[in-house]
Amino acid sequence: MSHQAEFEKMADDVKKVKTKPSDQELLDLYGLYKQSVVGDVNVDQPGMLDMKGKAKWNAWNSRKGMSKDDAMSAYITTAKEVISKYGL
Repeated sequence: MSHQAEFEKMADDVKKVKTKPSDQELLDLYGLYKQSVVGDVNVDQPGMLDMKGKAKWNAWNSRKGMSKDDAMSAYITTAKEVISKYGL
């Protein structure tokens, strides 16, 4: 299985976990996913009142400079941990 195919499978599987992961785990996955697919953050930071949007933006921005390939590897590792912790 190619790296890209494994990444896509993990992205699909992690949505099917039995129990909702913690907010921090979800933010980690979000930041790594966006860095893998898009690269460095390319949108303006949301306003102060958009707490959820701001948290997601910060999670993505914290990966700035990470290569798409490194982000993909980290996403796969994190997704596997979440899946083994919560089950499918």
